[in-house]
Amino acid sequence: MFQSVSLEYFLILAAVLFSIGSIGVLTRRNAIIIFMSIELMLNSVNLTLVSFASFLGDSAGMIFVFFVMAVAASEAAVGLAIVLALFRQKQTVNVDEVNIMKW
Repeated sequence: MFQSVSLEYFLILAAVLFSIGSIGVLTRRNAIIIFMSIELMLNSVNLTLVSFASFLGDSAGMIFVFFVMAVAASEAAVGLAIVLALFRQKQTVNVDEVNIMKW
């Protein structure tokens, strides 16, 4: 009656999500979209960790996911603060137009 989904489907989904995130990081110029793509990549890694932890019957992967989620939340908060500071100073979130590190 109930069929469980095999590990390969979760890994394929995680690979697709990671690919979409990496393409978003490499092709987009908007800083907010770049941060969203990084979050998508972190979520695909979390899906992989949870899939392997469930497949192997070990809870260590699921515990590690909580640490990755904490890092992702802090990255989002710090990244958004940096984007807001840059927008207030330069009036743009386009990473090509932000050149405050140049002489």
